[in-house]
Amino acid sequence: MARLAEPSFQGKDSEMSRWEIRIATCVAAALVGFTPATVKAADTQPGLATTVLETLSVKGRAPKTGYSRDQFGQAWADVDHNGCDTRNDILKRDLIEIMYKAGTKNCVVASGTLMDRYSGETINFVRGNITSMEVQIDHVVALSNAWQTGAFKLTADQRKALANDPMNLFAVKGSLNQQKSDADAATWLPPLKSFRCKYVAQQIAVKAKYSFWIVPPEKAAMVAILAKCPTQKVPVS
Repeated sequence: MARLAEPSFQGKDSEMSRWEIRIATCVAAALVGFTPATVKAADTQPGLATTVLETLSVKGRAPKTGYSRDQFGQAWADVDHNGCDTRNDILKRDLIEIMYKAGTKNCVVASGTLMDRYSGETINFVRGNITSMEVQIDHVVALSNAWQTGAFKLTADQRKALANDPMNLFAVKGSLNQQKSDADAATWLPPLKSFRCKYVAQQIAVKAKYSFWIVPPEKAAMVAILAKCPTQKVPVS
């Protein structure tokens, strides 16, 4: 008796095999680059300034009504309770070759040298009624600007924190701090062009941290600056 031909499942088996391969490939691809170590590393990386900029709301300034320096608490408070006021903390951070006033437990800066971020100049600082003005502490996002772009909504403690936040403070050439006043990036930028990318990124970081908004001309200026340094990242402290 002739044997009946056995049904062939080769085509179906081949089709199943292809699907299994595809599924395995997709799963493997999905897992590549997503190990716990990689995710952790990504979480701790500072973001691109251009990316963070796009997270900021854009609208007009609020009225300056109600603004005063007093709204941000005591000038140069000791918010971290280290025994030194914020001004001296920033001078210690930003100056080199520092000498301290005797009897202040290495707190009050008597003299030092500033490599000025805004001008590129080297400035010799000497503490005194007149000479102290040669080096001033700039609020990167000016307090008046902050008030008109959201700080009026903050609590008194939050405004005090902003005014003393090291992220928002640079020791700089005094005359440039005066020149800047409360300007934003649309109306004032550091004369040293090589620092402008970092300056704008610093402002973006502060505004993001405190949920401040930006005005249209300010954003346009920031976009123009960052176009020259697309890999510029925002600082994390």
